[in-house]
Amino acid sequence: MKKAFLVLIAIACFSILSASAQPTKPNQPATDSANAQAPFMRFPTIPPFHLLKLDSSSYLTKDDVKKNRKTIIMYFSPDCEHCKHEIESFLADWRKFKDIELVMATYQPFSELKDFNTHYKIYEHPNILIGRDEKFFLPPFYKIRNLPYLALYDKKGNLITTFEGTQKVETLMDAFKPKK
Repeated sequence: MKKAFLVLIAIACFSILSASAQPTKPNQPATDSANAQAPFMRFPTIPPFHLLKLDSSSYLTKDDVKKNRKTIIMYFSPDCEHCKHEIESFLADWRKFKDIELVMATYQPFSELKDFNTHYKIYEHPNILIGRDEKFFLPPFYKIRNLPYLALYDKKGNLITTFEGTQKVETLMDAFKPKK
């Protein structure tokens, strides 16, 4: 009887683990059952973020994002190599992003954010908004597992798709194209 009980427990544990370990599809919105209940799926518009600006005395919010413009929210870490490659590819092909608002958020220390801003000259691009997510709002909102994390929104502020990990500029531009 004891062995049968242990076998049933082992089977139940295996079933739970295998169900939660299903991979997400790359380059697709995170719509698997684990993310179906994520806030970004229930509220598929630009979230009400509150990011500390580089002046360290004011905040960047959803209201600071220009209306009627495509928007990318990028969650990153200043010391993440993939995040560095992503911003380098954006800046190398910046003409494609001229009509897109890019909101960059991190939870990392403020000093690292300032160094990142200076190193990549983010301040030279008026359509890049950057700040520190002090309240750690965005990671649970999107259920972020990998960086950089990119959420793409159309001109009306509606979610188009999300990406985890480094993406090619062309992949992002294709995602913004109207679906037929």
